[in-house]
Amino acid sequence: MIRLVSNKYTFVDKLKLGYNYITTKLLHPKQRLVRQPFVLRGGVMVKWGTELTTGVGCRIEAFIADGDKSKKIKLGNRIQLNDYVHISALKSVEIGDDVLMASHVYISDNSHGSYKGDEDDTSPDIEPAKRPYYVAPVKIGNRVWIGEGVIIMPGVHIGDGAVIGAHSIVNKDVPPETIAVGGPARVVKRWNSVLQRWVRVEL
Repeated sequence: MIRLVSNKYTFVDKLKLGYNYITTKLLHPKQRLVRQPFVLRGGVMVKWGTELTTGVGCRIEAFIADGDKSKKIKLGNRIQLNDYVHISALKSVEIGDDVLMASHVYISDNSHGSYKGDEDDTSPDIEPAKRPYYVAPVKIGNRVWIGEGVIIMPGVHIGDGAVIGAHSIVNKDVPPETIAVGGPARVVKRWNSVLQRWVRVEL
C-alpha cells in the first residue's frame, strides 16, 4: 500500500504556487493554501476553520434568505477541496474536520422548487428561476472522503468516517463509517472495527 505521494512542480507551477501562497497569507491568513481563482460570496456568513486547502475554481456562496444574515456555512479544520468544488447555502451547510473532497463536487442545502411527490410540490408551470426555494440543512461529519463529481443534495447528513464514491448523487443520509456509491447513493460497505476491514453490506 502506498502511503506517501508527491509531485514535482515545473518552474511555472512553482511561480503560481508562490503567488497563491502569498495571496492566501494576505487574504486568508489562517488557511493553508487557497488557489486562485477562488469565488467567495457572502463571506460574512461563513464561519471559517483553519488550514483550508483549495484547488482552482472553488466557489463558496452563502446567501441572505428572508433577511437572515447568520452563519450559513460552517467549515471545520484541515479541509481539503480540490478543483471546482461548489458549496451553496441559504440556511446551513456544515462540514467537519479533516474532510477531503475530489474535484467537481457540488454541495447545496437548497434547490429551485420541491419535487418530493407531496402537497408542497412545485408546479412545472412556474419558470425554474422563479420557483420558491426548497431548503434543508446539510451536515458532513469528520474524516469524510468525497469522490470526484459527487452531488450532495439538501437535507443530507453524512456521518463521520464515511466514503462517498465518485459521481454519486447523495439524496439520503449516509451512516458513519460506511461507503456509499451510485445515483442515488446507497451503502455498499461498512467498517468492521473488530476485523479492521471494510465489509460488504448485504442488499
